[in-house]
Amino acid sequence: MIPSTQQFLTIVSGLPRSGTSMMMRMLEAGGLPVLIDGQREADEDNPRGYYEFEAVKQTKKDASWLEGSEGQAVKMVYRLLYDMPSDRQYRVVFMRRKTEEVLASQRVMLQRNGVGDEVSDAQMAALFHAQLAEFEAWVAKQANIKILEVSYNRMLEDPATEIARINDFLGGDLNIQAMAEVVEPSLYRNRVQA
Repeated sequence: MIPSTQQFLTIVSGLPRSGTSMMMRMLEAGGLPVLIDGQREADEDNPRGYYEFEAVKQTKKDASWLEGSEGQAVKMVYRLLYDMPSDRQYRVVFMRRKTEEVLASQRVMLQRNGVGDEVSDAQMAALFHAQLAEFEAWVAKQANIKILEVSYNRMLEDPATEIARINDFLGGDLNIQAMAEVVEPSLYRNRVQA
């Protein structure tokens, strides 16, 4: 039997610009309370909001925010998962997106914020692939972490199938219709043709 979401913290993770904010909105619409602080406001890059919770960045020093977090969802960059205490259960919805689209989206966001490219796309892609390989090897050994990879690209092409997978993974209690209504193909920018 799949445990209910009340027995674990749901974590939405992945590379930056991989659809994590969209997934947080989907889980919230599906009925899962979300841990957010509203410090980072919506902007042109994320017009529906970032759904961030600053306390996750300090987990290594102060994990007190985890008290009572079961039954909720929080977003964090995958590298922060290394800092999560191993005495709790986590379900990770790990967003995947074509690397070239992630890089294009990051480049647009950095340019909009007046930050220049110091690293080439090829260098950044190699770094991401190496870090993800290391993360995958580590997470496979963590008995308290279950992970489901979700493709941002497939979510936009066939949301019903992907949402059904997520609902099954998280215990089957989510409002899948409400989740589907959050998917906005119009916000799929920086796409790369196959």
